[in-house]
Amino acid sequence: QVRLAESGGGLVQPGGSLRLSCAPSGIIFKMYAMGWYRQAPGKQRELVANITSGGTTTYADSVKGRFTISRDNAKNTVYLQMNSLTPEDTAVYYCKAYRYITRLFEYWGQGTQVTVSS
Repeated sequence: QVRLAESGGGLVQPGGSLRLSCAPSGIIFKMYAMGWYRQAPGKQRELVANITSGGTTTYADSVKGRFTISRDNAKNTVYLQMNSLTPEDTAVYYCKAYRYITRLFEYWGQGTQVTVSS
């Protein structure tokens, strides 16, 4: 049984920082790519940042230079460091683990709320 446990969301003022964590269980973490997605009210879910099993990272244009995705394979954890937050970053943030082996295997976390407001 695969489970992705997210943590680190909350309320922060504009310009502030948060660090999200996601710790999957039930998979061989180091073999999976990991992604952070977000969904704001009334909007579609969008990719925020991605890190491959080899450590290659990609980011949405809206977060480049402000967010950093990283992974610690020894701790089976992926992180999203978010700096210089703005109200436009307010959303539910989801973690995804995925791997393609003849077909796509993907697993999602339950989401964590990030609210940026003064």
